[in-house]
Amino acid sequence: MTIKCQKIVGGHAVGDAIVTREPINFLTMVDSATGKISYQNHELFGRSMKGSVLVFPKAVGSSVGAYTIYSMKAASTAPVAIVCTEQADIITASGCAISNIPMVKITNGFAQVSFESELKLSIDSTNGVIVIMRNK
Repeated sequence: MTIKCQKIVGGHAVGDAIVTREPINFLTMVDSATGKISYQNHELFGRSMKGSVLVFPKAVGSSVGAYTIYSMKAASTAPVAIVCTEQADIITASGCAISNIPMVKITNGFAQVSFESELKLSIDSTNGVIVIMRNK
């Protein structure tokens, strides 16, 4: 299945989806050394974003969260791409831009797409396309 998206930061990446419907505060909820969600009340608590395609609504909190994304990239614990389902926020966009991580925002079609963590996603932000594949 292919869906259209809006390019925020250009590039191409393929990875397993890690999906949440909850926003993420990168500064306070993420351990940049491991790429894991460290906030106990988040639905992804203990899960690592390393090498994945993060699908989430948006970032919240401090603009310093962009530096957390950069720190994750430097530590090789960052997601390979990020898909925002609600808002292409400045925290995530800045972090992805300085880290060279492809970032897209889902356009109108998201209501018909159910992202699951069992999916493999190919993100081509330059051409505004997400290809959804099943693992296995």
